[in-house]
Amino acid sequence: MKENLMKEHIKNLVTAAMLLAVGIVLPFFTGQIPQIGSMLLPMHLPVLVCGLICGWQYGGIVGFILPLLRYALFGMPPMPNGIAMAFELAAYGSVAGFLYNRSKWQCIVSLYHSLIIAMIGGRVIWGIVRVVMLGMTGNAFTWQMFMAGAFLNAVPGIILQLVFIPALMVALNKTGLVRFHREQKAAVRVRGES
Repeated sequence: MKENLMKEHIKNLVTAAMLLAVGIVLPFFTGQIPQIGSMLLPMHLPVLVCGLICGWQYGGIVGFILPLLRYALFGMPPMPNGIAMAFELAAYGSVAGFLYNRSKWQCIVSLYHSLIIAMIGGRVIWGIVRVVMLGMTGNAFTWQMFMAGAFLNAVPGIILQLVFIPALMVALNKTGLVRFHREQKAAVRVRGES
């Protein structure tokens, strides 16, 4: 039992580290398309996937570290927006992982449910952090700034996340690397009712 937990922890740690590396490198590819490169939200993808596969703790940590580490290495994302992104991505990874891994049925429906709530929650956290940060400098963070930054400019990235992540999870399920499953009690109840 203890050995299985240790193997699971090591597997999650390695997967989280790999997804952190993907998050560091991926913006270089999307940055080659200046018109929509930043709108594709390349750092969001590995953070959401990390939360879904490894769990909320790993997703939250990878999400918080990723923008700060990228700034330390490459000076991007620019500060202070990188600090707001750290909280936003931490919320994405944590919320997506928490909801998905606690759902009775881990399937496409619960995957979309977790993703949508995580995306809304992360954007709200980003808005709150921006209000606090701009408030400390005496500037205002308007509703228009929030809507533009959180939703309007992010439409290509939101679409990409809602298409790519479920497709990836279905592919991982088919290969057996990450399985969709249903809670044992629910499975027993369904068999008993048939």
